[in-house]
Amino acid sequence: MLDRTQQYALGVDIGGTNTKYGIVNHRGEISHKGDLPTNKYEKIEDYVIALHEALKPALDAVGIENIKGIGMGAPNGNIYTGTIEYAPNLHWRGIVPIAQMVTDKFGLSCKLTNDANAAAVGEMMYGAARGMRDFIMITLGTGVGSGIVANGQLIVGHDGFAGELGHTVIRPGGRPHWSTDIPGSLEAYASATGIAFTAKELLDGSQEPSTLRNYDPEKINSKVVFDCAKAGDKIAQEVYRFTGQILGEALANFVMFSSPQAIILFGGVIKAGDLIMKPTREHMEKNLLPIFQNKVQLIFSELPEADAAILGASALVWES
Repeated sequence: MLDRTQQYALGVDIGGTNTKYGIVNHRGEISHKGDLPTNKYEKIEDYVIALHEALKPALDAVGIENIKGIGMGAPNGNIYTGTIEYAPNLHWRGIVPIAQMVTDKFGLSCKLTNDANAAAVGEMMYGAARGMRDFIMITLGTGVGSGIVANGQLIVGHDGFAGELGHTVIRPGGRPHWSTDIPGSLEAYASATGIAFTAKELLDGSQEPSTLRNYDPEKINSKVVFDCAKAGDKIAQEVYRFTGQILGEALANFVMFSSPQAIILFGGVIKAGDLIMKPTREHMEKNLLPIFQNKVQLIFSELPEADAAILGASALVWES
């Protein structure tokens, strides 16, 4: 039951396929959750109209006077300008002034940042990073996203795009990224997409029996690799050991850059549990200077996966 005497934030997460939204109170409780297909709207103007129509019943129920503002997370979202800039997985090309368009349509202030930064702010307000002033959030999903908080402040850089740790090069001259073509980036290895690539490479380079060989190579994804690894398949387990090694080496670099209290991992890849966490922790510690060793917590997010994007976006409102 909504309390019309308190304020709420509207959290909106714009994904390449779907947009999720919800109304959130200070305790991180979500009401009026919903979604709409992002990729249905070729024009940003049509999208903003559809978003307003979808949310109008919720806004009427709460009372727009009780909404403090709108927080939005989006790919390539710029916190300084409120624009989405050259997002490769959205229909809207170029620089899109979405925060101003939403403000004009809803009559509410709107704050935008990229989706991984929003997740970091959400973790700081509602999740495992409560009370922390220095931490790094890493999202391991289809890609690798990140948000860096230092001295209690989100690091956004001079142009709003700082924190792209997934695109740092961890294997110079290594595997080309499927979208950027940059060789050897962390995302090319430690994402769900990268895990599938590693499995296919190991199968091609070995004659060892594996249940992975029972699958059409085009059907091998991170879930298939996980299922096979859990059932004891040696090649599938080696995929996770190798992935954990690369992730751990990258995390060691990140620790020595900002000396965080914790690195918080989120996303579908971490469901592999110890299969990936043991080699990640081992190789992170092995590659740290002694002054950094055994100081950094490596922990899982406490945000519910289904709601994390909405919570992260809404947290931008309370932060402002």
